Amino acid sequence: MIKESISVFFPLYNDEATVEKLVNDATSLLKTTADDYEVILVNDGSIDNTGEICNRLANENAKINVIHHEKNKGYGAALKAGFTNATKELVFYTDGDGQYDVKELSKLLPYIHEADVVTGYKIKRNDPFYRRILGRIYHWTARFLFCLRVKDIDCDFRLLRRSILNNITLESDSGVICVEMMKKMQNAGHKIKEVPVHHYPRISGRSQFFRVKNIIKVMAGLFTQWWKLVILQKYLD
Repeated sequence: MIKESISVFFPLYNDEATVEKLVNDATSLLKTTADDYEVILVNDGSIDNTGEICNRLANENAKINVIHHEKNKGYGAALKAGFTNATKELVFYTDGDGQYDVKELSKLLPYIHEADVVTGYKIKRNDPFYRRILGRIYHWTARFLFCLRVKDIDCDFRLLRRSILNNITLESDSGVICVEMMKKMQNAGHKIKEVPVHHYPRISGRSQFFRVKNIIKVMAGLFTQWWKLVILQKYLD
């Protein structure tokens, strides 16, 4: 049993096929690893049955809370909602599409006593070829532009101390929030530990990232954060 309390949250968008298993796996694990926990479901304007499933799960378990966005606000907005509503000492999140095994949170927990942030890195990315190529281009571009010292910038499988969120303010509403978050944590001097985790093929739905308008939005957001966190920061220093 970990001594600290923990909030686990999932950003969700049209994840009706995976959300119930994620929640069941999370609660099963947390019952054996934490004395005090909560599960937060951030339904980011889903247009399938995700919202209804979330409501049912919350009605069945008092430890589950649901946040509904009336319209899709973006991945970053969903993460910010999860962080804002988390009330426990530790916070863990992973995506709602089931490409990570939430039970592997048990691999991260032992390291939270020696680091402020414990983040996964994919042992092998199980995506179509074009997604793997675009993912590596994005990864190396972000690492180079932001001087990031992490192996896998877009592995959304992270455990952190909620207190460190008091030291940073997250702005991005898109997937750029992951680069922004890790850069700000790195700049603030927080210790980051990386742990290998498995990545599985998507079983339903489709990624929102690989749509043209979303790629343009992400690249614009990446440039904005680079200007703020790298270029302007040099002048402030």
